[in-house]
Amino acid sequence: MQTTVCTVHPTNKGVLYLIPVPLGQSPVDAVLPGPVRDRARQLKYFVAENAKSARAFLKSLPCDTPLQQIRIDELNGHTPGSALPGLLAPLLAGNDLGLISEAGCPAVADPGANLVGLAQRNQIRVVPLVGPSSLLLALMASGLSGQNFAFHGYLPVKDEERQKKLRELEKDSRQEKRTQIFIETPYRNRQMLTTLLKACAADTRICVATDLTLDAERIATRTCAEWRHRELPDIDRRPTVFLLQA
Repeated sequence: MQTTVCTVHPTNKGVLYLIPVPLGQSPVDAVLPGPVRDRARQLKYFVAENAKSARAFLKSLPCDTPLQQIRIDELNGHTPGSALPGLLAPLLAGNDLGLISEAGCPAVADPGANLVGLAQRNQIRVVPLVGPSSLLLALMASGLSGQNFAFHGYLPVKDEERQKKLRELEKDSRQEKRTQIFIETPYRNRQMLTTLLKACAADTRICVATDLTLDAERIATRTCAEWRHRELPDIDRRPTVFLLQA
């Protein structure tokens, strides 16, 4: 996505706050520190992946300003690059702005990264706030290498192409001692796990991390051979992170 750098440079620019949100229905005070909630409460301008869910999050805080007086612009996979400079307008006018993802940390596996990049090029201060990241939580609990890892987002949908990609990742993991991290659309989780068990060697370790931070959280790391001899977990339509290390 190509963007155009804004040319307006007021003396006092606002601060872009990167505000994490809960990964599911967890109470906001259970996953976000008080200072993070306090900062979010004070803001009047936001950019979010989905305005409706952002309003629900802000209502849970709740905000100091009535919701109907808060401006929420959307930034998602359908937003053209030409629209990004306009999203910086509150910041260039001297107002602080919060960036909110659909779940977890903004700008990580998230279209908000484009806005952060543009803010950096405009010398706007960017402040990341503390909150849950499903990718890091899964890595922390996996027992796999946290010294050398790579996130690959979504893998190919077609089974043959996916198997080929998984074998490439497994080879790279074995050579570089690297943990490979990826995700899938929740309704295809079962297919992903089935393909993993077909494509990978018996001794490759696979972690399946589901419903992180929620009451139903389940994180298990086993060799491919061990997974093949067990009943597979119920991960259908449940947010899941997959990790492997050969």
